Amino acid sequence: MRVVVAVFVIAAIAWPAATAAAAPRAQCAPTPNFGGGPDRGPVALRAKIGTGHVLTGVVLSPTCRPIPGARVSFWQSNAKGVYAAAGRGAVIADRSGRFRFEGPMPVAYDGRPGHIHIKVQARDYETLYTEYEPHGAATGSVRLVLVPAAL
Repeated sequence: MRVVVAVFVIAAIAWPAATAAAAPRAQCAPTPNFGGGPDRGPVALRAKIGTGHVLTGVVLSPTCRPIPGARVSFWQSNAKGVYAAAGRGAVIADRSGRFRFEGPMPVAYDGRPGHIHIKVQARDYETLYTEYEPHGAATGSVRLVLVPAAL
């Protein structure tokens, strides 16, 4: 009887560990990389370049883990569709991978809807270039999933 009880106790203890090990890891689809944009060199750390639109977000790995310390750079055109230093800013993702950026509402130009270019850099990950379109909303949120760098 003691042997049977011991087997059940061991099985009860081992079951959660075996189940956790066998459980699939969460997967986050990588953000499409547009490979560039009007990236004109280094962007100063500034979380606010104006008012009218607030963009929040999170930087994640493909296993949906936050990537703290990622540098997220933003640039957008002015009201005339011209890219200038005043339309650029950058933030560093916090320990939860989260960030906040505030700027003027992006404006449409040359037949393109208003948009913000985003560049994300993090150690051991490929640089991500993407865009965000607010479609007139005063606030927005993005989830940026990076791809690990090739060895």
